[in-house]
Amino acid sequence: MRIIVIAVVFLSVIAGCGPGGQDAAAEDPRGLSWDEIEERARGTEVNLMMWQGDPFINKYMTEFVRPALEQQYGITLNISGGQGTQIVSLLLAEKEAGKKTGAIDLGWINGETFYQLRQIDGLFGPYADKLPNAAYIDWDNPFINTDFQQPVNGMECPWGNVQLAFIYDTLRAPQPPASFDDIPAYVAAHPGVFTIPNEFTGMTILKSWMMALAGDNSLFEGAFSEEVYKRYSTRLWQTINEIKPAFWKEGKTFPETLSALHQMFANGEVNFTFSNNDGEVDNKVNLGFFPATARSYVPYPGTIQNSHYMGITFNAPNKPGAMAVVNFLISANAQLQKFNPDVWGDGTVLDMEKLPEEWREKFKSLPSRRYAPRREAIQDRALMEPAPEYMIRLYEDFRKYVIEAD
Repeated sequence: MRIIVIAVVFLSVIAGCGPGGQDAAAEDPRGLSWDEIEERARGTEVNLMMWQGDPFINKYMTEFVRPALEQQYGITLNISGGQGTQIVSLLLAEKEAGKKTGAIDLGWINGETFYQLRQIDGLFGPYADKLPNAAYIDWDNPFINTDFQQPVNGMECPWGNVQLAFIYDTLRAPQPPASFDDIPAYVAAHPGVFTIPNEFTGMTILKSWMMALAGDNSLFEGAFSEEVYKRYSTRLWQTINEIKPAFWKEGKTFPETLSALHQMFANGEVNFTFSNNDGEVDNKVNLGFFPATARSYVPYPGTIQNSHYMGITFNAPNKPGAMAVVNFLISANAQLQKFNPDVWGDGTVLDMEKLPEEWREKFKSLPSRRYAPRREAIQDRALMEPAPEYMIRLYEDFRKYVIEAD
């Protein structure tokens, strides 16, 4: 709760910043031409709340995105830390207080956050089809047009596409478990070098593991099934608890952030870390954070692939500015920079066939992956995200049945 309170106090200070204020919040810019939207966006401030757990992502936002927006539009991009429940809690509090002008314009969201915001009518839209650069998005891709079994329908705009990967040190773990079925025997034979972070990436691991235990991905298609969840989460907790004493620190504690686990891996304290970005290992090795012996892979039968998105809040004080920011974020230039493994290595949401030839060539000329498998080599092991309730329940039950279990 402290994080949420701090976020509310901080964002309340910046909520009224920038021209437009209440008028911009009351205005629905979707009836305007794009030229008119850009004109209203110029010289304004846009408040973005996003996860700030990776210094290299933060660097991309502050050293590339922010200056580019200032140069192109005169927009000042204010970035504050927060994700998931913090964004939902903030908007719910504003809605209950009847605030017509909110604290933030944009949120980096996906999955269960998208679901929860839709439940409270916390998003402005549909708006994505109004963005000129949305014409280049790969809308036919089900991993982009669907978010945790939920059609996006323009209520959020795709920003990046990634797949869960295991990262290991080839010197310390020359033969990592090739499949989820191999993990228990591996952990038992190599105590103290494996753990799971208790956050979004960790829950994605658990979902992928649960689906592997089920052996039938179709069981997780469509709406949430209590029967399916109960049956296979029970098997999951049994599997993990049997080997929990061989986890890092004997399974008595789990890293609360992925950045903490990354640091433990970099220090040699554990032999594995994970990433929802299948290309992240190249970024971290290239920048000297991970050892050159680090590699990533996708265990059989597969892991979850998903996209992340930008959502405009229902009471955004600067909707035209927010739309201009998102349009820039999905531009070929911004996506190219983000795709570069020396910058971020985040998967693009653009369809290369839709881009002009000069931009296709620029994407092709980027450094290729050296430490991560190419996307085409793992695409056949890409699993669709199940309904958001699976992740919500896993958060609760991982703590109840594993972390706090005797």
